[in-house]
Amino acid sequence: MDKRDRADVFRQRLTSAMARRDVSQSALARGVGVDRSTVSQILNLGATRLPNAQLAADCAEFLGVSADWLLGLSARPEPMADLLAAQFTETEAPRALIDEAIFGWHQEAAGYKIRHVPATLPDMLKTRAVIDWEYAPQLGRTSDQAIGAFEDRLAWMRGARSDYEIALPLHELEAFASGTGYYNGLAADLRLAQMDRLLDLTESLYPSLRLYLFDAKRVFSAPITIFGPLLAVLYVGRNYLAFRDSARIDSFSRHFDWLVRESEVGARATPDHLRRLRATISPA
Repeated sequence: MDKRDRADVFRQRLTSAMARRDVSQSALARGVGVDRSTVSQILNLGATRLPNAQLAADCAEFLGVSADWLLGLSARPEPMADLLAAQFTETEAPRALIDEAIFGWHQEAAGYKIRHVPATLPDMLKTRAVIDWEYAPQLGRTSDQAIGAFEDRLAWMRGARSDYEIALPLHELEAFASGTGYYNGLAADLRLAQMDRLLDLTESLYPSLRLYLFDAKRVFSAPITIFGPLLAVLYVGRNYLAFRDSARIDSFSRHFDWLVRESEVGARATPDHLRRLRATISPA
């Protein structure tokens, strides 16, 4: 872009920003500390004069836009700080089932493929009995109400026509089947019923639901959910870190692709693996 073209872009964008903020030439001149004639020269149709860096920055700051955008170096008018704030948010993660934030993200991504690495067994695949065992101590007297809301939201998610890919560490299912680690104290009959549910869902919903199992000794992933091309959400315990910039979403998507490629058990073979694990559970 030559000087005349860049000056024309600057004039058009400065005029647009002034109109949106209802700022006159005199008000802009006062706001940035220059003579009104200086602003008039910049805005003069056909003028090739560009402001110096200080004046361009002052105009951008006063009008609440990006200096790069005024100069034609960016397609987005928002200041960089605002862009970063929009692309990254930190949200509290309460000890709950599909909470308001998660459900809102699922609603936003309805129809897109959703890719998920859960912290435990995927909530959306659990039986009510396992959910009650896991969450009742934290939910207390509101557990029935919370589980009812969860089931309503789960029903909505299943009707949203989103494909789900889930990657889960092998050791998570092994610990569940043996009732050890996180699942210590979970009764055998509840584990058997949960295994039956996993078998039913992975067979009846395939290929719209695909469950991959990876060896955490070879590959690793923190809990994360990728909502199509819209956002990626990293779960860190007390908070969700949500990313909306396309470069970050692409990076997390490539990470998930890697988990799938390196999985020990592919989605088609997962039901057979579940049957073998189920056979190791002794009824009470």
